[in-house]
Amino acid sequence: MGNFPTIIIDFETTGLSPNMGDRPIEVGAVLLQDHKIIDRFQSLMNPGMKISTFIEEYTGISNKMIATAPPCSDVISKLASFIKQYPLVAHNASFDARFLDAELSRIKQSRKNECACSMLSARRLYQDAPNHRLETLVRYKQLKTDGTYHRALADAEMTAHLWLRMIADIKADFGVKQVTFQMMQKLGKVSKKKTAEFLKNSAI
Repeated sequence: MGNFPTIIIDFETTGLSPNMGDRPIEVGAVLLQDHKIIDRFQSLMNPGMKISTFIEEYTGISNKMIATAPPCSDVISKLASFIKQYPLVAHNASFDARFLDAELSRIKQSRKNECACSMLSARRLYQDAPNHRLETLVRYKQLKTDGTYHRALADAEMTAHLWLRMIADIKADFGVKQVTFQMMQKLGKVSKKKTAEFLKNSAI
């Protein structure tokens, strides 16, 4: 994981599914290298529709804020340049990947990046956590936070800290010298009962 760059990404959106016409209203992404954040990308975006009162209250992003934001197509084009073909990590990655793919297809691009889910990995690694929402895990592992949630860059940064903690814990608890992106992908798919066995075997 050391030298290889990894992108941690988070979208705030008008709703739950691009298939239902929902679109992003903010994206945040951080570039991890050598176990630290070395670059950041953040932008509000105008989805061309009003956002609901629920989403305004949930995210703190108002219709007034997105009215002056650049259109989604402009932001996604810049985001594509930022993420290049680096591996992507998100907390509930299937959600973020769906929105990324939908927006890329609108600008005639497609994602080449592999994806891993920090939530799925955390479910295996931290089975005693009260739940596996990002804010719960941040408290559970006492990770660095400024207390902001449901804003894209803040959530991406907290997910980055969680991702790094998971890698550190795997190394410390299971004696794994090199934790690769592919290993973290596989961890999210093993059964909870077989997690310890999988990680011990990874140390061999």
